[in-house]
Amino acid sequence: HPSQGVSLQDAVTLRCHLPRLAAWVWLYQEEGWSYNKGKEKEQDAAEFFFVSTKREHAGRYRCQYRVSWSEEASEKSDPVELVLIDRSFPPPGLSLHPEQCVEMGTNVTIRCWNKDYGATFLLHKDGSSDPIQRQESSEGGTATFTLFGVTPADSGTYRCSYRPRGYPFISSPLGDSVTLEVTPTPAPPGAAGSSHGNLVVAVVGGCTAAFVFILILIIFFLLSARRRRTQRDESPGAPPKKPEATEFQVPSSDSEGLTYLELQAVTPSTQPPNSPIAPQPSVIYTEVAVRGRH
Repeated sequence: HPSQGVSLQDAVTLRCHLPRLAAWVWLYQEEGWSYNKGKEKEQDAAEFFFVSTKREHAGRYRCQYRVSWSEEASEKSDPVELVLIDRSFPPPGLSLHPEQCVEMGTNVTIRCWNKDYGATFLLHKDGSSDPIQRQESSEGGTATFTLFGVTPADSGTYRCSYRPRGYPFISSPLGDSVTLEVTPTPAPPGAAGSSHGNLVVAVVGGCTAAFVFILILIIFFLLSARRRRTQRDESPGAPPKKPEATEFQVPSSDSEGLTYLELQAVTPSTQPPNSPIAPQPSVIYTEVAVRGRH
């Protein structure tokens, strides 16, 4: 502790967490020093302090413990790295291409360089505890990192650092930052207009279909009502209408005292009962002779 950003001469603590209570704990530096702690009381953790770090403190560390002297020591733990920043090294330069705002799917190049130190370059992204890429420098002290087919998740702030050859756990300070912004790919021209046109066509088509459906219902109900009325008028149980007779007089000078009767005769229809055409009555004239007294 702290886990990163420790500079030379800073204080740092290395902590060993034990799965069992133990009386003895060792801290080993690979290819370097070893430190041990023992207590009369068993413990489940042990801390090792460096009050002022030096270059020789940088390295990879592992823990080991022993419950008691009568038991064998445990296996060594997974390693942790203590990387120290040496501010005597100048920070690297940094460039971004294409610059800043790019569309999704674009390949982005981040170039880092120093003053021709042989070194390993590391690419850092703000918010990530570990470097996201590393690369050995080429001639001229440069390294080129490529982000293929970027997405909005690649948006953020990037920086570089380097570790001089021969000092794998000594780092330069972080260089200046560049900011990458990834925007969604714009819709092709006319896509918005086409979508709007399709919506209008769908709405008009729906309204037309509804109007036609309502019109068909109205016509159906009108025809049904007319059919019921026709059937009621021609029902076999209805009493037939009696022919009406009309009597009128003709002046005696012309008709010799004749009286005419106009009779309406109903001729039996040969058409089907449900025929919409009603039979037309016939008119019959008859002559009635009346002899006057002499």
